[in-house]
Amino acid sequence: MLEFTVPLAAMLLIAGSASVFAAASEADFKSAYAEAEAANKEAGSLRNQWTTTSAALAAAKKAAESGDFDKAVASSREAEALAKASIFQATSEKEAWKAMEIR
Repeated sequence: MLEFTVPLAAMLLIAGSASVFAAASEADFKSAYAEAEAANKEAGSLRNQWTTTSAALAAAKKAAESGDFDKAVASSREAEALAKASIFQATSEKEAWKAMEIR
């Protein structure tokens, strides 16, 4: 199932990295970061948080603290995409193991 998860994560990252013509604001960052945190919390409830998601969230917070809201929003969106990919992995593999069971 991992071979499907990696391309999905890549697609989500590409889709989430669409360029914005206007510079991102602190409000944009807060909104994107909240969405990423919510997705990461859901992944945690499924016991499938990825360490790369935490790293992207930390990078977003660091960029926001330095005033680079464009980078902060991009890192937040990356974190959200990673969290959603981990949610997809957890839900798709929840029953998939049964197909591999020796009968």
